[in-house]
Amino acid sequence: QRLGVLHVGQRIEEQAEFEKIYKNAWADNANACAKQYAGTGALKTDYTRTGKRTQWGLVMDGWNSLIRYYKNNFSDGFRQDAIDLFLGNYSVDEVEPASPLHVKKDWKFLALPIIMVVAFSMCIICLLMAGDTWTETLAYVLFWGSASFGTFAIILYNGKDFVDAPKLVQKEKMD
Repeated sequence: QRLGVLHVGQRIEEQAEFEKIYKNAWADNANACAKQYAGTGALKTDYTRTGKRTQWGLVMDGWNSLIRYYKNNFSDGFRQDAIDLFLGNYSVDEVEPASPLHVKKDWKFLALPIIMVVAFSMCIICLLMAGDTWTETLAYVLFWGSASFGTFAIILYNGKDFVDAPKLVQKEKMD
């Protein structure tokens, strides 16, 4: 009312078109900030836009949370390195010829996740497409299940090798 947008006695809730535009702009801004910070869209934007939680919104929040978990643990180190370079927090060592950003990856970084996904998929397929007898189905499920569990255990055991940690060191603060 002080800005002259509303007349005396008018309420924002009565302005349905403005409220819709405002809520969408707010949710779009949240998505932009969240993509910069977390790598995915914001959570609960369905509630921000409509004022109601929807089933689809819950599914999208779950999906975004899974993507955030993956990015945060397995592919976000480069983002922190880029921020450190941009802000000047990385101290370049002119004497060292090798780049700290180039780290050679072992074969297990590609092979083990592929083996785990294939084994888990085969386990599900064996459950869905039962064999001639229950013992045959059980044998296949146990084999592929143990292959899935075994590769998952190896990945967990070598977990720190799979995490994409920042590779650049921080500059020491000058007093």
